[in-house]
Amino acid sequence: MAAALAAIRVGFDVTIFERASEIRAAGNILNLWPPPQKVLKLIGVDTRDLGAPCKVFFHNADGRQRAEVKLTPEVEREFGGGFIGLLRWGLYQRMLAALPPGTIRLDHNLTAIEDLGGSVRLDFANGETFDADVVIGADGINSAVRKSLWGDAPIRHQHLHLVGGYLFLDDAPDGIGVLSHNRTTQVSYTPIRHDGKWGYEWWVLEACDPADPPPADLIGFSRERAAGFPQKVRDLIAATPVEHMQRWEIRDRPPIPQWSKGRITLVGDAAHPTSPYAAYGAGMSIEDGYFLARELAAVDISDDAAVSGALQRYEDRRKPHTSRVSQEAYRTGRMFHHLPAPLRPVRDFVFDHTPFLQKMVGDEMPKHILSQLAEIEDADPYVPPHMKEKASAA
Repeated sequence: MAAALAAIRVGFDVTIFERASEIRAAGNILNLWPPPQKVLKLIGVDTRDLGAPCKVFFHNADGRQRAEVKLTPEVEREFGGGFIGLLRWGLYQRMLAALPPGTIRLDHNLTAIEDLGGSVRLDFANGETFDADVVIGADGINSAVRKSLWGDAPIRHQHLHLVGGYLFLDDAPDGIGVLSHNRTTQVSYTPIRHDGKWGYEWWVLEACDPADPPPADLIGFSRERAAGFPQKVRDLIAATPVEHMQRWEIRDRPPIPQWSKGRITLVGDAAHPTSPYAAYGAGMSIEDGYFLARELAAVDISDDAAVSGALQRYEDRRKPHTSRVSQEAYRTGRMFHHLPAPLRPVRDFVFDHTPFLQKMVGDEMPKHILSQLAEIEDADPYVPPHMKEKASAA
């Protein structure tokens, strides 16, 4: 949806082919850093009251602060602390509202794709065909478009899993998000805002064997893992309705050297699936569409060489950023959850008694975020024509 909105903003006609028969959120909880927030606003998404502003801290299980993500006062004023906490469905609703009616075609499962030179032909399981000037594979970690371009490389199982949940409260939260670790487990929380309601999201993350069955009792599993952590997160877990909880295994793929071929390219998890340890997978997907649309808008779309060059410039710009984030997320997960047991006390002593984690996360992450913000243009938010009509009618 972000890629479509970004392309519509610069004048392209766009169709989204969705394999599912209904639109639903892939997951429940979500956090967004300032760069994707800026992009969403530019491409026509209503970002007012989208999520709960949050400053981010890293703690140990006893509550001792290890690091603080320190953004500039200007960024904190504009975007609210470090990032915002929200629900995926809340973001989906805002993006769906910004898309022109009829943009999404459901029940379209791609079966074949062929670059014909001046266009790309798509075949679907329902018997329909479609010719496009450019095809953007935004179809996730199991991307059929990626497979057609570069084959089916194995998914990397990180031997980690996460249980996450959310709840709503009557009072506004304090605007603080805490990511806490003990020797083996992460137990964390951040405030959220959804449909005008305040609340919290939380998650429990630890090593797992993908061959083992998932926990049958998610609330019991989470409460047991959080037993040695501060009372606040334990209270949040205890108060969460079971229907607001979800468990997923963490998987990704190592970076590939090339995304694009001819008139076809990849965005988001199709190009660079990322562990949630970066809290940036969805954000990078949103940014991808923005930078891709800007490159395509600068060329003659009927010129094969020009289109191919635009797609190459897009991925050359994005790969250093996405590769760094995805690989750092992978390494961070291994450092916190797969370090040999004798080394864990040494790791935790370093994190608790030296500025290592502050320098690695608290200081470096803001630099990276600021560099991404600087790459995104400063412009008035795009207002989709159908939204202008609604506003005029009102």
